[in-house]
Amino acid sequence: MRKFGLIGFPLTHSFSKRYFTEKFRKEGLEDCQYELFEIDEIGKITQVIDENPDLVGLNVTIPYKEQVIPYLHQLETACQHIGAVNTIKIIDGKMKGFNTDYIGFKQSLSEWLGEKPVKALVLGSGGAARAVKQALQDLDITFLTVSRKKAGNEDSVDYLQLLQDRSILDEHHLIINTTPLGMYPHTEKMPEIPLQFVSNKHKVYDLVYNPENTMLMKAIEEKGGSTKNGLEMLHLQAEASWEIWNRLEC
Repeated sequence: MRKFGLIGFPLTHSFSKRYFTEKFRKEGLEDCQYELFEIDEIGKITQVIDENPDLVGLNVTIPYKEQVIPYLHQLETACQHIGAVNTIKIIDGKMKGFNTDYIGFKQSLSEWLGEKPVKALVLGSGGAARAVKQALQDLDITFLTVSRKKAGNEDSVDYLQLLQDRSILDEHHLIINTTPLGMYPHTEKMPEIPLQFVSNKHKVYDLVYNPENTMLMKAIEEKGGSTKNGLEMLHLQAEASWEIWNRLEC
């Protein structure tokens, strides 16, 4: 039996077990199973590995995409730049970290935007934001990070600045939400952005996928803007994880 799984806390929102269990059924992979490992602190990953000797691959979700790195034996080169991991390959108890959020987001965004030049606002500064920003850099898309506290560099602002300075939204027509705000079960929430400055020129890519149409997306659509949720990205990153787990080389 080849075992795969997901670590995070909490895991009530998880899509991964449903996705991979259905994938295994459709493809007749009777020797594969996918489990959820809800751990309340990252140090317990070693216990998960020890208690599951058949485990060959893990996905990593909130809040451990950055915290997991010290527990890994090796990082793929891209992960060293991104500083976050969402996929782990396990060989003989040794763990190597990868980031397929980057792969999924980059492909999904580039196909959605086409060739049109755009400047982006990245809402949030966690592990998902790190993958998003690396993808934006590689797509030559200029971006500004918005977080609760200004990061101390020129490409970052806090939410108060965003609310007060109309020029920020006037200049940045792509808004990318990397925060969990609006995710089930807290579907009534959304990032605090000044909707009075939003127009039909704006696009929102919300990494949240449950619900499929978030409060943020609805608010942008009411202003005539276009929106996309994170479901396609999720499918793409899952398939990229599967490809990594099945490579002969590590």
